[in-house]
Amino acid sequence: MEKITILIPVFNEKASLLELLKLVESVDFGLEKEIILIDDFSTDGTKELYSQVSHKVLYHEQNMGKGAALRTGIKEATGDIIIIQDADFEYKPSDYIPLVELIKNDEADVVYGSRLSDKRNSGNFLLLSYLANLTLSFLTRILYSTDLTDMETCYKAFKKDFIKNVEIKSNRFDFEPEITAKILKQKVRFRELPISYNARTNQEGKKIGWRDGLQAIWTLLKFRFFD
Repeated sequence: MEKITILIPVFNEKASLLELLKLVESVDFGLEKEIILIDDFSTDGTKELYSQVSHKVLYHEQNMGKGAALRTGIKEATGDIIIIQDADFEYKPSDYIPLVELIKNDEADVVYGSRLSDKRNSGNFLLLSYLANLTLSFLTRILYSTDLTDMETCYKAFKKDFIKNVEIKSNRFDFEPEITAKILKQKVRFRELPISYNARTNQEGKKIGWRDGLQAIWTLLKFRFFD
C-alpha cells in the first residue's frame, strides 16, 4: 500500500469547502495522498474557489447526484486505497486513520465508519434521520446476513480492487445501499469502526430527504433479489 485517494463529491459547498480541505490535507495516513474533487454543477459560487485548490477537480456539466459524482471520481482514482469524504463538517477526517490502518495491515478489504455504534453520537443526529438510519441498517442486516450497523455512513474505505470492479448504476444517495449490497455480495473481509458525527440541518445545507430513504429501501431489495 503506497497511495490513498480521497474522493470529495461537491455540490454547493462554498461555505465549508476550503476549511474542509485543510482538515483532509492535515491527516497523515503514512501514504502518498491523492485528493480528487468532483463538482456536481455547483451554482452557489463554489466553482470560483477552485483557483485556490491545488488538487484535481472534475466537473459535471449538469447536476447528477452524489452517486454519479463518485462514479466519475472512482474512474480517475489511482490510489491503492480509495475513501469517500463529504464536503461538509458532519464527519472528522481524522477518524479515517484507524479505518485505513485495517486495510494497510491487510486485516480488511472494506471498512465502514459507523456513527451508530458510537453512543456519544446519539444526540448528534436529527431524529428522523436517526430513525431512518436505524431502519435501513436493520434491513441491510436482514437482507444480506451481515452484522453491519451503519449502511448510510459516508465514511467508507476500500481496497481499490473491490471498488474499481463494481459497476455503480445509482446517481443519487442510493449509491450507499448499492455499493454496500454489491460489496457484501462479494464476501469481502468487511469491518466497521466507530466514528464521530455531528449532523447538519437542511438550513445548513443537508441535501438528503425522505424520498432518498424510500429509494434506499428499494435499492437494497433490488440488488438483493433482482440484480
